[in-house]
Amino acid sequence: MGTVAGTLAGLPFFQSDSGKALLETLARQPDTTDEEFWRLIQQAYTVSPTILNLNNGGVSPSPRAVQEAVERYNRLSNEAPSYYMWRILDKGREPLRAQLAGLLGSSPEEVAINRNASEALETVIFGLPLKAGDEVVLSRYDYPNMMNAWKQRAQRDGIVLKWADLQLPQEDEETIAARYIEQFTDKTRVVHLTHMVNWNGQVLPVRAIAEQARSRGIEVVVDAAHSFVHLNFKVEELQCDYLGTSLHKWLCAPFGSGMLYVRKEKIGKVYPLLASPDPESKDIRKFEHLGTRSFAIEQAIGQAVQFHKLIGSARKEARLKYLRTYWLDQVRDLPGFRSFTPENPDLAGAIANIGFEGKDATAFHNYLFKQYKIHTVPIKLENINGLRITPNVYTLTEDLDRLVVAIQAFVKAG
Repeated sequence: MGTVAGTLAGLPFFQSDSGKALLETLARQPDTTDEEFWRLIQQAYTVSPTILNLNNGGVSPSPRAVQEAVERYNRLSNEAPSYYMWRILDKGREPLRAQLAGLLGSSPEEVAINRNASEALETVIFGLPLKAGDEVVLSRYDYPNMMNAWKQRAQRDGIVLKWADLQLPQEDEETIAARYIEQFTDKTRVVHLTHMVNWNGQVLPVRAIAEQARSRGIEVVVDAAHSFVHLNFKVEELQCDYLGTSLHKWLCAPFGSGMLYVRKEKIGKVYPLLASPDPESKDIRKFEHLGTRSFAIEQAIGQAVQFHKLIGSARKEARLKYLRTYWLDQVRDLPGFRSFTPENPDLAGAIANIGFEGKDATAFHNYLFKQYKIHTVPIKLENINGLRITPNVYTLTEDLDRLVVAIQAFVKAG
């Protein structure tokens, strides 16, 4: 922690009174419920004092230190673009790769940096050597971009999609695992798993499914857009072959940053989404031939990594789960309450989705924003008709008190 604090201390925000106070407060090892510490974390962001953003499940804001880094790198790039972008900033990718690998618990030689989870996962989906008749198991609760990518492969290549019938939320890990495993046949080549479901925050027992899959020679693709640095885990715990995530969600990195993990021995078989000199290369860098993009955005990921380390992975996960429980416990006894998120703390994180019998999710969403300026997102999918509410580390309990008052008013208003 001292090393991280020392690294950040020279940045403009951490030279301000708020930044210095945050670094000093860390010395006392604040816990999940220390609102003074989390208020200082909030001050490290530039979030609106009027609109309460509880849709961090879509995209999270970046802390000041990350915003400052983007602006600084962007100004530098504009002094002489082809020189500073390709000859200076581009040289920072290897240290950045090592930092991300450290968070993931992998080798740097298994990590590629790209722009979002969709790009990372579609690299795998479109790059795997599958043929007509090969089966892929997935779920209708997966992210739409991923389902559409697999549907495109089915239409183009004749692969067969098998759908696990999940009926979320589920409180039992064995039940969830069984829904996938029962779809496995001798033709199954891939299982696609969303580690934390975007719609309601359900955490899938990825390892249990992956172990069964790999024992049968089935490859495992994991969508970790919502679980990476939200839950405190290392990639080897998941036993997957491929993983994609967005860094502009729970890492709070600049918008349009992402990461792809490919198990070392699998790299050679996956063709890159965008052409590289040798598509069958065993070098993870073949997935980074994106052409011109924002080097400012890419390099500022490093400041996001440092800010995450400042909080600490375990403390961050504990705080996010605490925030979900804090407000849910105050509204669950309201008439008609229904939770679309599991109660089992091991199967959920910060994301929660709730509704009320006879009340439309869109009307619920509109009421909260119009009357209380609380930004959420309505979800209508499969059996879900509720509001997804997603705080982040800069959210305070007093913010959630405002949410509770708003929900109580909505129910009372009928």
